[in-house]
Amino acid sequence: MEPIINSQLPEFKVQAYHNGAFKTISSDDVKGKWAVFFFYPADFTFVCPTELVDVADKYDQLQAMGVEVYSVSTDSHFVHKAWHDASETIRKIKYPMLADPTGLLSRAFGVMIESEGMAYRGTFLVNPEGQIKIAEIHDNGIGRNADELLRKIEAAQFVATHDGEVCPAKWKKGDETLKPSIDLVGKI
Repeated sequence: MEPIINSQLPEFKVQAYHNGAFKTISSDDVKGKWAVFFFYPADFTFVCPTELVDVADKYDQLQAMGVEVYSVSTDSHFVHKAWHDASETIRKIKYPMLADPTGLLSRAFGVMIESEGMAYRGTFLVNPEGQIKIAEIHDNGIGRNADELLRKIEAAQFVATHDGEVCPAKWKKGDETLKPSIDLVGKI
């Protein structure tokens, strides 16, 4: 299995439901900015709305950090609209909901469950150069935490702009970082 970290964002063009309209989103739309691809199994399920709203509650903060969010499931853009129209919870979502009914994106990111035609819960951070910097995949019974996602994005953005520095465990914005060197060996 090829490592996904530092691999390039795959080329794609899919339909999406966003801000009350159907749109086409492609890999070209992602280039030059930070992006989170947030895969989930299916619309009209149980854990998924809790996660999607958790991210929706942080969306303004993510936008302020220069990050766009793309939720992705193997549902069609029509199903995304129907879920949005039927659920007060899902109406809170302001980021694009990508439709992946063929599984193209789910396969490209390695989260497709072929026997079920849906994706595992996968979270991927893509940098402005199109490289995947964070990859996290959960079994479908395990929900994710947007606060932890924010912390990881802050760390990835810090490392990207501070050559030679790394973020230790539990690092939060403003905490001390490390500059790996021979002098640190055995002191940490």
